[in-house]
Amino acid sequence: MAGLERQVTLRFLAEPADVNFGGKVHGGAVMKWIDLAAYACAAAWSGKYCITAYAGGIRFVKPIHVGNIVETSAKVIYTGRSSMHLAIDVKAGDPKNPERYLTTHCIVIMVAVDDAGKPTDVPEWKPLFDEDIALRDSAIRLMDMRKKIGAEMEAHVK
Repeated sequence: MAGLERQVTLRFLAEPADVNFGGKVHGGAVMKWIDLAAYACAAAWSGKYCITAYAGGIRFVKPIHVGNIVETSAKVIYTGRSSMHLAIDVKAGDPKNPERYLTTHCIVIMVAVDDAGKPTDVPEWKPLFDEDIALRDSAIRLMDMRKKIGAEMEAHVK
């Protein structure tokens, strides 16, 4: 049922096929995992098919190693009419140990679409706790900053 499941965590092991030439998990693999978690979270919240509209502010904090257990968590932090802003955290660690360290963080915006591919309404998310209010307020500030950056970028598009 839409509007009930706000957070999703995907768990899996980092595999040798995920490694770059430096011997650590490739940033592109991490970005794929982020997109998968974002989709799973947005689809669960909206009850609809969703597409990625934006991924930004990606911070690669620490490397992920082959054999690490990886947890990619997505959480709704703001909803528009058809969009959902999601905070994504990627954590990893030795699967034999319960401790996980933050490896990557970013914001992803997903849009729910109908069968014709047109944006469609999503349930509104209303923060109840101080931490959630702060996340929502941060999402709004980031939205305002993206508008300013978009206006500046127009000068580079010909």
